[in-house]
Amino acid sequence: MQRRLLNPGSLASVSRRYAHRIPFVVKLNHNDGLIYPTRYDQTLFGKVKQAYDMGAAAIGATVYFGSEESRHQIQEISEVFDQAHQLGMVTILWTYLRNSAFAADGKDFHLAADLTGQANHLGVTIKADIIKQKMAENNGGYNAVKVGKTHPKVYSDLTSDHPIDLVRYQVANCYMGRIGLINSGGAATGEGDMADAVRTAVINKRAGGMGLISGRKAFQRPMQEGVKLLNAIQDVYLSRDITIA
Repeated sequence: MQRRLLNPGSLASVSRRYAHRIPFVVKLNHNDGLIYPTRYDQTLFGKVKQAYDMGAAAIGATVYFGSEESRHQIQEISEVFDQAHQLGMVTILWTYLRNSAFAADGKDFHLAADLTGQANHLGVTIKADIIKQKMAENNGGYNAVKVGKTHPKVYSDLTSDHPIDLVRYQVANCYMGRIGLINSGGAATGEGDMADAVRTAVINKRAGGMGLISGRKAFQRPMQEGVKLLNAIQDVYLSRDITIA
């Protein structure tokens, strides 16, 4: 079964024809793409009732945790998620980090397990049914950036430098996996996209995640190649030989 992620305007143009055949997910907030210098201020472009009336099965939204605008994003999305649940819709939250201070000591901690884990925890507390997070690539963000609170055992006992353990910590922050974690498939780079996508899927599954989103890797290439890549990802999740580590 295919799923399409659309904004309210594009969904409105096809909903009557497709909404009862393909489960639609409507993303309700975004930025306008024209602000300079760039601001990570996600604002609502549509309403839950609009998505519901057009036949959408779920809504999606982004909160850029750590950004100057994150407070209003958290408040707005908490409200719309509550509305969606009252209508029986699924809620999906992109829990990304955005703050220039998260790059410290010559390292970028936007993908640190501890910081992204906290973003995941905040996302599930505002009642996201599915968390979408970029795959953790390092750790120690709290200690490097000198923000928030952490504990030495987070790094000595609860995680390691192994990629599966880093993602496992992201899963643990989703109410110990009760709320599903899907990881981003990563940017399209060319010939290595197939291997990267399969690797990401294997790590996510073995860490206890529930899936992978693949966008540009699959859809910015010829159809046969894109389908082959998507099938390879599906094979990982269908395989009984690839289990939780």
